[in-house]
Amino acid sequence: MDNMPKRAIRIAVFSVSAGSGHVRAAQALIASAGLWFPEVEVIHVDMMDLVPKLFRTIYTETYIKLIEQHPAVWSYLFNRTNTEKNNSYLSRIRRSIETISTRKLKCALKEIAPDHVICTHFLPAQLFSRRIEKGKYYKPVWVQITDFDAHTLWIHKWMNGYFVAHDELAWRISERGITFENVHVTGIPIMPSFSEILCRRECSEELGLNPSVMTILLMSGGDGIGDSHKLAERLLLAGEGDFQIIALAGKNEKLLKKFTLLAERHPGKLFPLGFIHTVERVMAASDFAITKPGGLTSSECLAMGLPMVVVSPIPGQEERNTDFLLEHGVAVKACDENALIWRVNMLLREPHRLKIMRDKALMIGRHDSARMVLDIVLGKLAGAHQ
Repeated sequence: MDNMPKRAIRIAVFSVSAGSGHVRAAQALIASAGLWFPEVEVIHVDMMDLVPKLFRTIYTETYIKLIEQHPAVWSYLFNRTNTEKNNSYLSRIRRSIETISTRKLKCALKEIAPDHVICTHFLPAQLFSRRIEKGKYYKPVWVQITDFDAHTLWIHKWMNGYFVAHDELAWRISERGITFENVHVTGIPIMPSFSEILCRRECSEELGLNPSVMTILLMSGGDGIGDSHKLAERLLLAGEGDFQIIALAGKNEKLLKKFTLLAERHPGKLFPLGFIHTVERVMAASDFAITKPGGLTSSECLAMGLPMVVVSPIPGQEERNTDFLLEHGVAVKACDENALIWRVNMLLREPHRLKIMRDKALMIGRHDSARMVLDIVLGKLAGAHQ
């Protein structure tokens, strides 16, 4: 019996594919485990793979449509649920629907048999808290909050620990009844590749850029202030001085084609890119980014020391992310297209301002968040508030 091989420690990371941030945090934990913890097996579970089609449609597609087409409605729902009492009628109805719709969770846990669970979305955290309270689950469950603030739906008893982005959030969570010693300031997990020391010149030349020219990274035109390709065109026409733009289209082939046609009309000024796995190298070649303030994207920018021009934050969580970024002097906010052009030109005229923002970003950025989370979960780093 003593010669039998020891089973790897198994961690199940539960996320929800409503937006990309929760899944990206899970992927960062998996990548870090593969790099730093060969004795650990990490399994990713998307809760939406365990629910009926109707529930999945409502939970993911309806969420996306709300924030894109009816942001005021989403803002109302965010604030209403943030102040709603746990025993209210609507809360009880919501919990009942969630419990009925996630019955496959029991089978998934039996099949995976994890030693630890990490939740990167509040839905699995809610479900595990209820199971633990009823004596139906006994393994440690941890929660990784993926924004710079926490909605009430994230906060539950019975969790082994919380991982958060900064000290104030740790304190605020403890004020909601979570033991302060169980709240760990780790940052938000991002890919290990953001820990690499990258050469701007080398990264620029890979992309065909001039490393000595001011470079703007356009990550999103922002819903509500215009299409990305139209925004890029206006920047090219109204921007001051010598600069170049990297335009990310992601998996949007139509947008990439529009960027490509625009680049043909502005040779040497616009550099379109589709979906890439090396965004850290693109960031290393850039002087500042125009972006929506998602928790993961913001964390990546901070780790790279990349100042941000924030556009069109989603009501609720992204608005609070924006507050954090503005308070720490690492971003400016543009409320509409005209404001965006003005702020971009301001940064192009004032490189000293960019340097100050960059230094502040590097001070609060955390590139090793995923490794720190795993260290704490595995008992290799005992202290909280690191």
